[in-house]
Amino acid sequence: MEPKRVYIVTMGCQMNIYDSEQMERILAAMNYRPTAHVQKADLIILNTCSIREKAEHKVYSYLGRLARMKRKRPDLIIGVGGCVAQQQGYRLIERAPHVDMVFGTFAVKRLSGLIRQVTEQKRQVVDVNQTGTVEPSHIAPSDSQAGRATAFVTIMSGCDNFCSYCVVPYVRGREVSREPRGILEEIQQLVAHGVQEVTLLGQNVNSYGLKNGHGFDFPALLEAVNRIPGLKRLRFTTSHPKDLSDKLIGAFAGLETLAPHMHLPVQCGADRILRRMNRGYTRDDYLAGIEKLRKVRPDIAVTSDVIVGFPGEEEIDFEETLRLVESVGFDNLYTFKYSDRPMTPAARFSRKVGEAVKRERLARLLELQTRMTLEKHRSLVGTTQEVLVEGLSKKMDHQITGRTPCNKVVNFSDGAACVGQLVPVKIVEAFPHSLLGGPVKPGRLYSGYRGGILHAA
Repeated sequence: MEPKRVYIVTMGCQMNIYDSEQMERILAAMNYRPTAHVQKADLIILNTCSIREKAEHKVYSYLGRLARMKRKRPDLIIGVGGCVAQQQGYRLIERAPHVDMVFGTFAVKRLSGLIRQVTEQKRQVVDVNQTGTVEPSHIAPSDSQAGRATAFVTIMSGCDNFCSYCVVPYVRGREVSREPRGILEEIQQLVAHGVQEVTLLGQNVNSYGLKNGHGFDFPALLEAVNRIPGLKRLRFTTSHPKDLSDKLIGAFAGLETLAPHMHLPVQCGADRILRRMNRGYTRDDYLAGIEKLRKVRPDIAVTSDVIVGFPGEEEIDFEETLRLVESVGFDNLYTFKYSDRPMTPAARFSRKVGEAVKRERLARLLELQTRMTLEKHRSLVGTTQEVLVEGLSKKMDHQITGRTPCNKVVNFSDGAACVGQLVPVKIVEAFPHSLLGGPVKPGRLYSGYRGGILHAA
């Protein structure tokens, strides 16, 4: 039987990427194969994100374009999954009546049954039932993972922190950790199919296992993954500063595959705003954690998230954030203007910050961080970095791209390098978001990798 074609649009975080790969695996059993061309698809799925208002607007804009396709091809199936689907439910179909199915974050494993309802019963279906296991239904690599060097693996779902601005506990539910056995088996399969680097995912990986009682906390899981033969690099995201334990910090010194990079969202540098955000730590707590990390692993790269314009944020609060950013010296920042999200306490807070003020503060923060990132990148010019080759560069056809252990993007030309290889690359030029490199001299020997740099013998 001729396979059908599916086109999946993934919006948002790495967990959505993982969920999309889960969808691919489920659909493969139904004789669906991925297509890179939306016009050729028999099934189109939008895997959505609602963490920011802008992300939600993108969903409805995309659905508007698909309405024209649906009119021309009535048999085309259009599905919306992910956080917007979980949040909106039937309201999504009221707003976009050409959508055939809406399935929330808990319903991915029920996708095959939903498609059968659409095709056999010729009706629209909505599944935002918050029931089901956190364990994936399929752990074999999907078609899109074939030949890839890196992969994501979700180790837990949901969140119990209830930060006042965050919609995650309402759309992904309360925190649940996967069984360690299933996680390890999934990673073993990925490595057997050529994956060299795995990133463990969760809303707060630091609290993995503490609630479920699997007998594994997060550092213990890292140790178990570190022992998997053939795995070259291990990463994780996201960590919550309030749960940054000494045991986890120590893992950066003791685990061979654990890459020297931590994403540790601070969100704000002012204690008053951190309390309103319900973050559970102070500015000094955060700085103490960074100091411990750098004492254990001096070459560690630290990235973070910052929200500007949270309700009640005054200029003095924002200036404290700028000072914290300067003090820490982040390798990179992911910055956002605050926007009200449904169901969250902060949406009901008074003293909202005006849009013009948020734009101005965001511009100042970006200017500061861009300058600091460029300085860090320039300090690497002339060094030789170990780069895991991930594929072709998105910007230059004749170049390939990869990342250093500290998660720096390096674009370079090397006709002998293949996806999945760890290759020494000499950095020749620095940019705000990437590095330019070139292959080292053939046959050159290296004595080892120390402090983020390959050292010549």
